Amino acid sequence: MPIVTPLTKLLNIRVPVVQGGMQWVGVPKLVAAVSNAGGLGVITALTQPNPAALRNAIKETRSLTSKPFGVNITLLPSINPPDYAGYARAAVEEGVKIFETAGNSPGELIRYFKSNGCIVIHKCTTIRHAKSAVKLGVDVLSIDGFECAGHPGEEDIGGLVLLARAAQELKVPYLASGGIADARGFAASLALGAAGVNMGTRFMCTVESPIHENIKQTIVKSSEQDTVHIFRTLHNTARVFKNKVSLEVIKIERRPGGAKFEDIRDLVSGQRGKLVYENGDPDYGIWSAGIAVGLINDIPTCEELLRTLEKGVEDVIGNLNAVVVKSKL
Repeated sequence: MPIVTPLTKLLNIRVPVVQGGMQWVGVPKLVAAVSNAGGLGVITALTQPNPAALRNAIKETRSLTSKPFGVNITLLPSINPPDYAGYARAAVEEGVKIFETAGNSPGELIRYFKSNGCIVIHKCTTIRHAKSAVKLGVDVLSIDGFECAGHPGEEDIGGLVLLARAAQELKVPYLASGGIADARGFAASLALGAAGVNMGTRFMCTVESPIHENIKQTIVKSSEQDTVHIFRTLHNTARVFKNKVSLEVIKIERRPGGAKFEDIRDLVSGQRGKLVYENGDPDYGIWSAGIAVGLINDIPTCEELLRTLEKGVEDVIGNLNAVVVKSKL
């Protein structure tokens, strides 16, 4: 039986699984594979060097799938901000109807998308930010727990509590995001009131993922203890893979008097992170990974992964019948 939720109905997808927007990873080949497998693939806009390149990525994705897919635009702290409006306009003009937004002050982007009849999924790490996004008119919230890769916010609230709070407070559908890589996490998310799940790290480790095979094997061999937080002292916390570079960043941040971004700029360069995925050296730069690495032990196709998740969720929910106390009346 298919898993039917408000998310599958809204997005017209078979499985309530969204591939998270990931820098250097959310490219047409992976996006199309996720959508063809029944989930929602998501192009990461800022992986593309400019809005024109995003147009080409959308066209390429459309040539690979007839299924729905989305575009992620993440608002990042930056001295020289990207052309967010240009990326948004390019995607809307190319006919994209589903967007994932994240980061601070998304109001202008959300209003633009909604004025063009688009569906907006907004990622939040706190309930108060989720409520603010609802006021802006978002259709779906992605509730990002402390377990996630990338930026978990500064309040360190794990998904178990955060999702239960979302069930108490929110009136729009929400996704569970962070720490989900198998059917148990998927089923638990549904039990906590989520309409689906957002997975990033799990999709990094698939056949269609564009990252180097050696990085995929590194993920398979890793445990839940193989990630760390950087930028904590800069109040821009990010969860990344534990390697020589991230440990050096933490060492600099902990020295007496703290650190400024300029002290670690070269170590955390996005271009170095990109080369990790291209060259396969896990110690070359900073790269995002959630603690879900501890749950990943294979490299399936996206089709195999989603079929396994579907079957697994059905089994988990079915097995719960054994723990239900039935009346003897």
